[in-house]
Amino acid sequence: MNRRTFCTTLATGAALPAIAAARPADVPATASAWGNADDLRNLGIWDVHIHVGSPGATPEKRMETLLRSADRLGVERLCTMMSPPWQYEPTPEQFRRSNDDVLAIVKSFPERAFGFVYLNPRHLKESLAELERCVADGPMVGIKLWVGTRANAPELDPIVRRAAELKALILQHTWIKQRGKGNLPHESTPMELAELSARHPGFPMVCGHTGGGDWALGIRAIRDRPELHADLGGGDPVYGEVEMAVRELGASRVLYGSDANGRSFASQLGRVLGADISVADKKLILRENLRRLLLPALTRKGIRA
Repeated sequence: MNRRTFCTTLATGAALPAIAAARPADVPATASAWGNADDLRNLGIWDVHIHVGSPGATPEKRMETLLRSADRLGVERLCTMMSPPWQYEPTPEQFRRSNDDVLAIVKSFPERAFGFVYLNPRHLKESLAELERCVADGPMVGIKLWVGTRANAPELDPIVRRAAELKALILQHTWIKQRGKGNLPHESTPMELAELSARHPGFPMVCGHTGGGDWALGIRAIRDRPELHADLGGGDPVYGEVEMAVRELGASRVLYGSDANGRSFASQLGRVLGADISVADKKLILRENLRRLLLPALTRKGIRA
């Protein structure tokens, strides 16, 4: 089955038999393992990782386009962060402009979008000011860190301390490049995020992509840091990642994310729907874990959870 067929069957609600046909022959097709796809979609899925790069003349129009896809798959709430054009090492002006787009989306879709403020710790003073503008004094509930600074850099410590005061969830992009490509300059790894976590024990953070291409190494890198949670989004929808994450970390530390528009909701959702784990674990991954992590910030702001 090719990727287009897979995504089409998932979007039309026929994903369960399609996934069953695609899995390895030695995986049992038990009802307790696979669950009911429609029931899981009707749960009201929460996505920890999206970017609104879909077609549209304004941020609001781009979000409308993305929500049409989300609605077909039962994705109810979306953690929205960064707006195109993408800059690896954005200036303060650039990340403020990106955050303005996300603020506009959150204002227009308060029942669907959670905002994460995009920061570049290489500009620490300006990043802390933006954190105040968008989270302390604004509607955002989390922080997005991408490529500007490695995750173990000391410049992140003031941001983490202020995030803890604001009860804001941090999502740090991580990747481990394969096939000799090597990471981008200042691109973080899960190992570096584990170093940061060790300096701030007890503060929850999300390991964006969990290493991406080399997710097995990424999962092991964060295993001994109980504050770190694995984001499933962004990589290839390969067999075995969700099962390993649940086995090594426990289902309560695994989060559904799509990384839309970089990836589709359907391909990333298929990882969880098709995983050989319990229905209870799928519900944790698809909604309840992220709801728990965001609840302190949502309660502080009076946002419905």
